[in-house]
Amino acid sequence: MRLTFTTEQRALRAEFHAFAKSEVAPEAARHDCEERVGRALIDRLAEVGFLASLISPAHGGRGLDHLGYGLLHEEMGRACSSTRSLLTVHDMVAHTVERWGDDTQRRTWLPRLTAGTAIGAFALSEPDAGSDVAALATRATADGDAYRLDGTKCWISFGAIADVFLVFARADEGLTAFLVERDTPGLEVVPLAGMLGTRGAMLAELRLTGCRVPRANLLAGPGRAHPFIVTEALTLGRYSVASGSIGIAGGCLAESRDHVAERGLMEHQLVQRLLTRMTVHYEAGRLLTFQAGELIWERHADASMAAIKAKYLAATNAAEAAHDAVQVHGAAGCTPNHPVNRYYRDAKVMEIIEGSTEVCEGLIGRFGHADVESYGAASPKTY
Repeated sequence: MRLTFTTEQRALRAEFHAFAKSEVAPEAARHDCEERVGRALIDRLAEVGFLASLISPAHGGRGLDHLGYGLLHEEMGRACSSTRSLLTVHDMVAHTVERWGDDTQRRTWLPRLTAGTAIGAFALSEPDAGSDVAALATRATADGDAYRLDGTKCWISFGAIADVFLVFARADEGLTAFLVERDTPGLEVVPLAGMLGTRGAMLAELRLTGCRVPRANLLAGPGRAHPFIVTEALTLGRYSVASGSIGIAGGCLAESRDHVAERGLMEHQLVQRLLTRMTVHYEAGRLLTFQAGELIWERHADASMAAIKAKYLAATNAAEAAHDAVQVHGAAGCTPNHPVNRYYRDAKVMEIIEGSTEVCEGLIGRFGHADVESYGAASPKTY
């Protein structure tokens, strides 16, 4: 594992940083205030290859590797979490179609998803289940050459504008994944507003009532959504959220450092402690996230758990950094349009989406420490 960037990675980071600084960050406060990301920015993201950026050039994508992908999402997360959220859910759909779709589905959707002429949204969560796959209640009933979907999906990022939804429903064969187009009869999209953070993510509730979806829209066949599709999509989503959380932590550190320098506060030891904590947590989260990216790229057996660990550490670090950044700024950090005000609210969301902090702790606590060697039952006297 490399601990430094290659020349190519430094060039990618510079490109992503320049775009985020000039075209995304200036719009972040407006996204937060108006609770939407404008169409012009979405078109620009597609134009420079940032939408569905993992997709191969053969299907119209940029073909980034996972480390390049992480650098992109770190810069977007620092500039605007709502914009990073668009990339996350859109890419989860595009990646799933490329990985698990058939040739017809790839030809139909991937050119549109990479060009931004279709927006994808990931529809797993439900009001009474969250993202707990075992508790999902949406039902898929075989009906001739189609399935009839009944149920409710909630808190679907960019559901308000998505053209195609990756919907998970329980069929007789088990959990099944469907591509559901927005204009399918029986699908009602209800926009949600007033969320705490990532307020520009244009959330929606999906109400499926006898929504008839052709069998041709199934991905990987009936009953094959879990663990294959769900795990791989969530692994990518958690990696993106981890990267975006690093971006938030980095933004908090930069804002705090500049504020402390301007106010002449650097000599205060308690301020030094806050900056120290932000710095080492930012760097530690980054290393764990890069490790996850490398394992995902290799399709390593530990990739899923690595993404959970990275998301857990990066999200909790971002929340702590945002808390400390507001503390450093005092009343200025509590004003509506100050960046650390937005970081504080967005960081809280990072601790919840793609598996809450407590869900991650449960998974890591039960399954995430198998590679730690034991010294056995030796007592302190015999060791």
